[in-house]
Amino acid sequence: MSTAPKRSRFAKPLADLVGQAVADSFAKQGFAAVDIVTHWEDVVGADLAKRCEPIKLAFPRRDDPESVGTLVMRAEGPYAIEVQHLAPVIIERVNRYFGWRCVGRISIRQGPVATKRRTPVHIPEAEPEAVAELEREIGPFEDKALQGSLARLGAMVKGRVTRG
Repeated sequence: MSTAPKRSRFAKPLADLVGQAVADSFAKQGFAAVDIVTHWEDVVGADLAKRCEPIKLAFPRRDDPESVGTLVMRAEGPYAIEVQHLAPVIIERVNRYFGWRCVGRISIRQGPVATKRRTPVHIPEAEPEAVAELEREIGPFEDKALQGSLARLGAMVKGRVTRG
């Protein structure tokens, strides 16, 4: 009689299953850390992230500890010249993000940049009863609009604290 391995009743997050495969794929492209791709907007800022993206990070084939890598980037045609002028800023931001001087120069390829769609976060409105109760609690204000805004904010915060 053999016993089958015990399986979990809960589904695993997709990120746990694909993480290693994605890391291996990025390593082949020269990205030792997946962070530069997944957090590109955090690294260079929202404005730059819309118009350029990393393709690969290439390091020289020497054992020289002082050698630095080249970040190969794709930039939209008209924006490529702007990215070229901002190269020192991009290099500094990437190096600061990783905490060491890993990038020394940037190589720019012109081409379309993948658009990243962000789904807007829907924030539910506060319950009118909770807003009215908080307006009574905080007391009268000279500015009624400010009083209403603070009461709505307080009701929303209270609602998240009790739910979350």
